[in-house]
Amino acid sequence: MDALVMLVAIAGVGLYGWTGFRVGRGRYKYGVHAPAMTGSPEFERLVRVQMNTLEWLPMFLVGLWAFAVTVEPRIAAAIGAVWILGRFLYATSYARDPAKRAPGFLIQAAACAILLLGGGIGAGLRLLNGG
Repeated sequence: MDALVMLVAIAGVGLYGWTGFRVGRGRYKYGVHAPAMTGSPEFERLVRVQMNTLEWLPMFLVGLWAFAVTVEPRIAAAIGAVWILGRFLYATSYARDPAKRAPGFLIQAAACAILLLGGGIGAGLRLLNGG
């Protein structure tokens, strides 16, 4: 597999780790002690960003690898980088003001959809061609 795709996958998981770090830091900053998951609205937004990132991560990783294997690794890596940038924009926007999260969400959703659809079509074509 292409090393660039691997680095993008690692960066995507790293982004998820960063959201978890922000929740941990938020626990301290906003005085929310484990196992509590609620507190100030600022803390709850950090938790929601982390959970939403976790919800999207499997779709992103499966789409990234499927696209890379069945279509083109470098294009998969580029689209994966767009997903990461969209998730970062979503995370930072949502934490500041949930009403401003849409651009980042739409960017990452479109990138994920392209990866999944492209990977699915690529896999289907390979099956049809005996591969």
